[in-house]
Amino acid sequence: MHWLRSTLLVCALLAGFEAFLSLPSLAAASEPRTDAALVVDQSSHVVVIEYEAWFGPKAVTFQGTAAKPRLRSADMIPVGGGYDSADPAIIDQHVRWLEFMGVDAATIDLTNNVACIFNSPSFLKKYVPNCTPSFRTSNQIIRDNTGNLYPAWSSLGTPLKLIPLLGGINGNVLYKDSDGKNALEKEIAYFGARMADYPARNVIYQGKPLMLIYLGAAQDPNPADNPLWFRIETFLGKHPALTRQYTFKMIAGYLDSQPGLWARQGTPTGPIEINPEYGFWSVVDRLNPTCRQPLCPYYPTYNIAGARVENFTASIATAGQSGWGCPDPNSLPYCPDDALRFGRSDSYVTLEAFMSYAVQLSPIFLIIDQFNEFVRPDEGFNANTDDDIEPANLWEFGALDATRRQIKLYRQQTTGETARPSLN
Repeated sequence: MHWLRSTLLVCALLAGFEAFLSLPSLAAASEPRTDAALVVDQSSHVVVIEYEAWFGPKAVTFQGTAAKPRLRSADMIPVGGGYDSADPAIIDQHVRWLEFMGVDAATIDLTNNVACIFNSPSFLKKYVPNCTPSFRTSNQIIRDNTGNLYPAWSSLGTPLKLIPLLGGINGNVLYKDSDGKNALEKEIAYFGARMADYPARNVIYQGKPLMLIYLGAAQDPNPADNPLWFRIETFLGKHPALTRQYTFKMIAGYLDSQPGLWARQGTPTGPIEINPEYGFWSVVDRLNPTCRQPLCPYYPTYNIAGARVENFTASIATAGQSGWGCPDPNSLPYCPDDALRFGRSDSYVTLEAFMSYAVQLSPIFLIIDQFNEFVRPDEGFNANTDDDIEPANLWEFGALDATRRQIKLYRQQTTGETARPSLN
């Protein structure tokens, strides 16, 4: 009955958008279905979207968010509305929308509170005292929602793939628990089990299933300071059983403003190469060539692997150094170094600017930031200060359509394709 009630709510809500729901699947009709993993090599052009399965009545809710998704689940009504990420009707609709846009894969975000989720009560008492039982339960629901995407997406027969986005934000992920393992190891094992059970959901890169480790934003570039990224790199180097089984890439935020990580110093005039000593991928970067604040101008970053750009990330909108609003981060006026969602006539000007650079760089992995985070502080106070794509009250289906259009143009200009490529 829960699934039926949610389905009825979804269907009633979406009745006015037949153009998006006229086919059983929004994937191209000629596109083959396959049970194979997606194998990525130096000739590939893979489009990945950032995705969150955080939401539920006892997990993250939409209370306090400026944008409200158009989808609804019955069990979320008592907590202000929105949807439950575990709801089969919601999962099905999300898959249809991702297929409609033409992406190949999604990063699935389990980056927060990793030790709280995976480690023992005795560890938490010593190292994470703010991890209360209710907070732990909420975060473990997010873990379960995220892991559930493997069987749920597989049952839908989608060609879409999943890339785990692991948490390397807090140093406690490397502290050993009473069982001799740390939280990062446990998170790797959690996703590794699901990747083994559902191998067709995997992205194979450099010969192994791909996992990303999120490091947060500012990174100390000096290994002599023993920063967390270096400690994670060292840990992986000492655990060849993990690196033989998986390909790990570290991903960070706002590398546009961290010249210590750049391959070349000086004021940039276009996209910025990351020093191969680090090789960090970008989860989000700013783009504002005309701002005049300290650290301006902003250009997004990329890294090189062999003869190709390996990763480049495009966004719908990006906040300035002080957030979205200045002086109040939660209201107008906008900060002068923001890059807003809309230009003239509600055009997706920031996305278009990012995607023009994506065409020039032609990366192996193009990541799009993002489908459905919604919550503050990353998301702001109106449509211009939110980088989500999922249909919502503040922009309806505009972002979905704009992203689909930009991906189609990107494929045409980089590979000559008009839709998602066939999988091997």
